Amino acid sequence: MKHAGKIGVVVNPHSGSGRTGKQWPAIARALEEKLGPLTVMFTESGGGGAVCARELLRASCKFLVAVGGDGTTNEVVNGFIENDEPVCGDACLGILPLGTGSDFRRSLEIGGDVGGAIDVLATGAPARIDVGKATFRAEDGSPRTRYFVNVASFGLGGEVALRLEGAQRRWGGKATFLWTASRMLPGHRAKRVRLELDGEVLPGEFRITNVAIGNGKFHGGGMHFCPRAVLNDGILEITVIDRLGILELLRNLKLLYSDDIYRHPKVHPFRARRVVAESDEVTRVEIDGEPLGRLPFEATALP
Repeated sequence: MKHAGKIGVVVNPHSGSGRTGKQWPAIARALEEKLGPLTVMFTESGGGGAVCARELLRASCKFLVAVGGDGTTNEVVNGFIENDEPVCGDACLGILPLGTGSDFRRSLEIGGDVGGAIDVLATGAPARIDVGKATFRAEDGSPRTRYFVNVASFGLGGEVALRLEGAQRRWGGKATFLWTASRMLPGHRAKRVRLELDGEVLPGEFRITNVAIGNGKFHGGGMHFCPRAVLNDGILEITVIDRLGILELLRNLKLLYSDDIYRHPKVHPFRARRVVAESDEVTRVEIDGEPLGRLPFEATALP
């Protein structure tokens, strides 16, 4: 099926440890065979995907494809939205997941092979989903806003994302995440965090290893951090993981990567349209896999 209107493609050639750039000529031919003529732009710096997406939308592209990992998808999404509204209401987004982790594709039930993902782009039906809006502090303390479609987290997840930023990821997303987390966990101090959900302040403080706020279900290379999350219900799934030692993490790895994660006694599920988190300690934030700042943090579901 050929899509009506102009098709724009935003490519992160560095995704998948550079494999995307090397394989792009063959991928481009396969895309054009299924979709028709393409207008292609390449990202070269952090945030570049949003700039490319905005330019393609202004050039009347009604179908955009984000080629890369979850971070690339996030950047393109941020090009779609301005002041909590779509820049172009009748445009739609597809993803060709070629990143190391590519957790968002799992919630969309898109397979990991390129050919199958291109078939979804060619024949799949568009669907409306929610977007999360996050506000937080950059490392210099200045306020920031970012939209997300999959998962935002803070705590160990933020620290791991910061450690992995710009690194070559020779293994898959799960192995990379686990290796880095296990190396960092012995020296990681659980953060004391205060949470407010839909205006209700939860009693006391949580000593957290990590907190995930999910529009999507998966994080960390396939971990079911938010197994009850639904992409279009107007609600965010909040998963609080209390302080875990390295032996606890390794001993419970199978459970933590399953959709039974909430059976673990140190895992606490919540649901809310709006979540606010504060801490007196530096607690780093990642959004769709990208390290972007630190607490205080607020996330709101935009249906």
